[in-house]
Amino acid sequence: MTRGTPAAEIEINEELVRQLMRSQFSHLADLPLKLADQGWDNITFRLGSHLAVRLPRRQMAARLIENEQTFLPGLGPLMPIPTPVPIHLGMPEKIFPWRWSIVPWLDGETADVSPPAAAQAIPFAQFLLALHHHPGPEIAPRNDFRGIPLIQKAKVFEERLARLRSRDDFAGLVLSRLWGNATSTPPATTACWLHGDLHARNVVVCNGEITGVIDWGDLTSGDPATDLAAVWSLFEEPEARRLCLDHYRATPEDISRAKGWASFFAVVLLETGLIDHPAHAEMGRTILNRLAADE
Repeated sequence: MTRGTPAAEIEINEELVRQLMRSQFSHLADLPLKLADQGWDNITFRLGSHLAVRLPRRQMAARLIENEQTFLPGLGPLMPIPTPVPIHLGMPEKIFPWRWSIVPWLDGETADVSPPAAAQAIPFAQFLLALHHHPGPEIAPRNDFRGIPLIQKAKVFEERLARLRSRDDFAGLVLSRLWGNATSTPPATTACWLHGDLHARNVVVCNGEITGVIDWGDLTSGDPATDLAAVWSLFEEPEARRLCLDHYRATPEDISRAKGWASFFAVVLLETGLIDHPAHAEMGRTILNRLAADE
């Protein structure tokens, strides 16, 4: 179980990216290059004005890049919100042992910095419906951590929750109740395509409008409640959260499990963020506050 942000297993800097570009995509190698962001699994550089270079920063994430390269070309163009479908597929070589991608740059800021307007509740629900109703979830890559019955996350949840109780002031009673309700709710009976990691830092917003959904490495199939949990990460207004879930036609059971997944993501973000990532900690607190407000 990860404690804090996982360390990068390879130092990835502008010079390394330039070398890869010169070797494989020389026609793009002289474009301006600037570090844009990095998360647990990947690092992203902006390339020129319209492109981005996306590379895994550890072995475990290499498979996630391959998931994006394999499945986003089929899924992405059918989504009502733009996705960074890979344009060029970077191959492993001596200086960098994993696959990497050149993708479109999506303008805007992540939703933790620039939350979507309440009016985006229905467009976001339409995005979820398009993804979850896309045919063929049986071909989705396996993921042992997302889309699974919540009870399988109980040990991790309870261990992180116990550590938080000793370190941070938060809505522990609300969380415990939501988690208990969610794990006692019958599991989903059908599986659908899932983004799998749908939180505020993976949604791009410009002037209040959702302009992109990024970071598809965890895509899989399973319980749609995994993605529905995003409403507590994205929307500030309770009415927007209700509108999104209503438009999706989420059942009471869906909502109960979604609150459980939101509780899980909040605990992970807050517990790990307090170690070394203040932005993640703030995201966790935000989700907790919104869950408490809806009780």
